[in-house]
Amino acid sequence: MRPLWKGAIAFGLVNVPIRVYSATESHDITLHMVHSADGGRIRYQRRCEACGRIVDNEDIDRAHIADGRTVILTEDELAELPADRDREMDVIEFVPNEQVDVLRLDKSYFLEPEQKAVKAYTLLRQALEATDRVAIVQFAMRKKTRMGALRVHGNALVVQTLLWDDEVREPKFDVLDTTTDVSKRELDMAKNLVESLSDDFDEDAFGDEYQKQLRELIDAKLDSDTAAPTTSQQSDEEAGGEVIDLMDALQQSVDRRNKSKGSKTRSSSKSSSSKSSSSKNTSQKKTSQKKTSQKKSSGKSA
Repeated sequence: MRPLWKGAIAFGLVNVPIRVYSATESHDITLHMVHSADGGRIRYQRRCEACGRIVDNEDIDRAHIADGRTVILTEDELAELPADRDREMDVIEFVPNEQVDVLRLDKSYFLEPEQKAVKAYTLLRQALEATDRVAIVQFAMRKKTRMGALRVHGNALVVQTLLWDDEVREPKFDVLDTTTDVSKRELDMAKNLVESLSDDFDEDAFGDEYQKQLRELIDAKLDSDTAAPTTSQQSDEEAGGEVIDLMDALQQSVDRRNKSKGSKTRSSSKSSSSKSSSSKNTSQKKTSQKKTSQKKSSGKSA
């Protein structure tokens, strides 16, 4: 496999250099368009509407058209955008597995650590397993900012890109607004049917019948004379990152989080105490200071 992207997972002060690979591949049989009269390949041509010439790839730029005006953007200009140059997969938060809606899942990618980052990579994987959580990450890849769910797959980490809110449609079907009564007997029968068909999922028990039949059809035609060509692929590139002392980075991340929580507690305590009388104010300050010290001591022991 060839990496599609190189970068680093960043959670707290821990930095894990990684390579990203596509986790899936298609085995569908490739079908081309041909001229039915002589079997010649039908190919698309990139023809300019202004001059009528066929344009080579190196002479093609991207553009946005708005209000009748065309804004041309070169590859160099797009490559200079800060988000596209950022090679970090930032962990935003850790959430329970069940909170990630499967409807949002898009493409899956395996993450391979660099040799010097195997320990940090393993630690993150084991932490996700132990807490039964996924890491919500954000990163830029192939000229697009992406959100993803970083989860455990065997002994590896996999990131599944997530669709944004405006990319998921709402099921607005008027027919679903109608009220339908389901009897207890009907529900019991449906539950019995579910139970009778219940089993552990076995992916080996399923196959793509269409592709199998298509292959048989092609083989039969090959035996009585016909032919077909092939194509190739490309990939992406670059980045890096250093791993600092792992335990020190973890401890600093936890301390920073606890310090942030402590400052919020103190500020909310001050604003509430200022609204009370001077005698109550004195009493509340003592109580607040006592609670703060207790929280600090419990935070340190944790």
